[in-house]
Amino acid sequence: MDFATLLQLLINGLVLGVIYALIAIGLALIFGVIEIVNFAHGELYMLGAVAAYFLTMNLGIGFWASIALVTIGAFGVGIVLYELLLAPLAGQGFERSILLTLGLSMVLQNGAMFLLTSTPRLETTPYSYRFLVLGDARVPLLRLFALILALVAFGAVYVTLHHTRTGKAMRGVAQNRAAALMVGIDPRAAARLAVAIGVGLSGLAGAALAPVYSVHPVMGFAFVFKAFAVIIIGGLGNILGAAISAVSLGIVESIAGGFLPPAFVDAIAFIAMILILLLRPQGLFGRGVRV
Repeated sequence: MDFATLLQLLINGLVLGVIYALIAIGLALIFGVIEIVNFAHGELYMLGAVAAYFLTMNLGIGFWASIALVTIGAFGVGIVLYELLLAPLAGQGFERSILLTLGLSMVLQNGAMFLLTSTPRLETTPYSYRFLVLGDARVPLLRLFALILALVAFGAVYVTLHHTRTGKAMRGVAQNRAAALMVGIDPRAAARLAVAIGVGLSGLAGAALAPVYSVHPVMGFAFVFKAFAVIIIGGLGNILGAAISAVSLGIVESIAGGFLPPAFVDAIAFIAMILILLLRPQGLFGRGVRV
């Protein structure tokens, strides 16, 4: 394998890892704060991509404006999702949250299938056929933009969690809800914001990658299960662990795809997850403290 091919696989792996990370960080944040596993997260990513496609291809809104609108809209959807569906589940048992989010996933996926059909669509933008040339490798600008947006999003989430009062309140609720309430933190407000950020990240991923990958109703199905594997490998509820594991997995899958059949590549994440559960059940970066 020559250097140009290796560089191309590496860049593709970074973009793939970014998708996993944006979805996985949202999942990890929601679980860390409210202890609910959101099985509908992949469908929220899909809806972000569908919304970006509709805004760009049907309403003529530009690429960057559509990403901003979809991300803001997804943030609002997260607030509504929490207030209507997730907040009433507090203290109702882990099983109910699984059943509810699985049901929501099926409703969203089949509703999109009914409205849009299963025909894949690709959003086209002024950047669709433009490349950055690095030696013998050609990097699509859209993949580079997705990578930059993801890094900015990761940085913003990290700063929010570790250097703002709101973020510290979310981390306090994640570590001890009762103690947080005793010192004046509103657990419901912290949980609402955590869900909004998590859904906003999935919307950002969908909008940024709608011109890169085809848009269709089941596009989130594969990614969400990879994201579950990622957060287990990184440490359930650990944001930094999820990000590192996601990007690493994307790079490994991309490079392995140059040598192995696709079926073996798809198994890498789950083989790694099984090994981690056997050897280090708390995950690679698990420290017993969420978020």
